[in-house]
Amino acid sequence: MGAASSGSPLRADARRNADQIRRAAMDVFRDRGLTVPLEDVAAAAGVSKATIFNRFGGRVGLVEAVIDEVVAAELSRIVDRTRSIADAQEQMAYYVTAIRDLQYSRPAANDVLLQEFPHSPQLMAICHAAEEIDDELVAAGHASSTLRPEFTRDDLHALVVDNAIALKHGARPRRADYDRRTGFILEGIRAHKPSPA
Repeated sequence: MGAASSGSPLRADARRNADQIRRAAMDVFRDRGLTVPLEDVAAAAGVSKATIFNRFGGRVGLVEAVIDEVVAAELSRIVDRTRSIADAQEQMAYYVTAIRDLQYSRPAANDVLLQEFPHSPQLMAICHAAEEIDDELVAAGHASSTLRPEFTRDDLHALVVDNAIALKHGARPRRADYDRRTGFILEGIRAHKPSPA
């Protein structure tokens, strides 16, 4: 009986530690991305880096434990909202704008889209869902003649990935400039009807 009662506080401490680590990881990953040093997460949680490994098995386990709250749920909402739009041109405009907005505001999105953790089935499933919507949008754009015929699914994927690289490794643009460039992208991929003679 003495051993059982002495074990209970340890289990409670372990749960508290895990909750603290999860909360800290969500905050740090949202603000700085998924590749931030684990020492920073540990410091924010008030625990040692070894405790993170003990509770979550390392970075991938921790990322998988919080990825829904950090960015996956928002990506899913964007995909669902995109699919609910009937007009192909509006679909593409919404998707490109929403994804670029998420990339700007949530650095973790760029780490997911850049496939920083290829050994995580959970994160790779998110990437595959993004690839599926790319296929759907380009097919719909071509079928409705609202998208340039030479614009491919690989082009759409490259726009997203190139943006992720620029935001992760380059100088952060002012928001107004970033949004203006989103407009240039949408105008550039749109099919243009020939001017009347």
